[in-house]
Amino acid sequence: MGHEGKRLRNTDQFQQKVVNAMESQAAKLSPPLPDGGTARQGPVKKELKKNYDLYIMLIPGFLFFFVFAYIPMFGLLVAFKDYNIFQGVFASDWNSFQHFKDMVNMPDFYKIIRNTLMLNLLGLLFGFPAPILLALLLNEVRNKYFKRISQSLLYLPHFMSWVVMGGIIYALLSPKFGVVNQLIQWIGFDPVYFMGSSNWWVVVYVASGIWAGAGWGTIIYLASMTTIDPSLYEAANIDGASRLKKAMHITIPGIMPTIVILLILEIGNMVSIGFERPFALMNPVVMDVADVISTFVYDLGIMQGSFGLTAAIGMVQSVVNLVLILGANYLARAMGREGLW
Repeated sequence: MGHEGKRLRNTDQFQQKVVNAMESQAAKLSPPLPDGGTARQGPVKKELKKNYDLYIMLIPGFLFFFVFAYIPMFGLLVAFKDYNIFQGVFASDWNSFQHFKDMVNMPDFYKIIRNTLMLNLLGLLFGFPAPILLALLLNEVRNKYFKRISQSLLYLPHFMSWVVMGGIIYALLSPKFGVVNQLIQWIGFDPVYFMGSSNWWVVVYVASGIWAGAGWGTIIYLASMTTIDPSLYEAANIDGASRLKKAMHITIPGIMPTIVILLILEIGNMVSIGFERPFALMNPVVMDVADVISTFVYDLGIMQGSFGLTAAIGMVQSVVNLVLILGANYLARAMGREGLW
């Protein structure tokens, strides 16, 4: 018992020495403050101090969204009131959700919802893969001069106004003087009224979106391809893999996280549609497929002054988009992919 007790005392003394040494080292690393405490920084303060320059660069982005996205939310009150421009938002009377009831009972409401979803679904089906395929093709180009010239030409339509683009499309597809119809007649067929047929108008709308956005969309995918480990391609070359197999088994899996994130964002905008393209391409003959939410809100709110009704439509549109993006993100995470959060 005497030997065992002596060994336990020696062990306790050794542990105490270790603890004292650790406390002494911690005191050296954390110099005492004037009030006798230690210079301990929280994780948030430490992160801000370490990457302060990056957070300063985020300030313009935060200000942009605060001014143009959060402050305008004040206008949502108009959807719940009988807004009178002379009384103001707060002094106007509440209307017991009357604008939402009128929205559902409008005869053209379901038509514009159908047109918006149809055009967005077709754009997602045909337009979303276009920049991916184009980026894969550009990634295989080895002549750097040809690659740069091709990229510049592909980016150009993105910087053109849809008013200009619409004029070009109408000129190219004119049934009498358009180049496309002249080629059709030269082959021996009758001219096609592309912009006067509902079915052909939808085709032109989707194709024009691909023409305008595919080149610009390749920038993100080409940048994502630069992060792929080159040793994977070297190993594939040693194994004798073709370019197609390298694209299928290396490039596409390497950019898959980017594809999933952009797909989630596209799904989140499924009920939203830009104003410029349908407004520039539409005409009275094809209003049954060309009239969408954005043009309908423009006619109802700006031209007729129904601010409360258009605010209600915009609010419902935003809520549906929120549900879609949350659902798409949940499905992506459930499938083992990286989502937005």
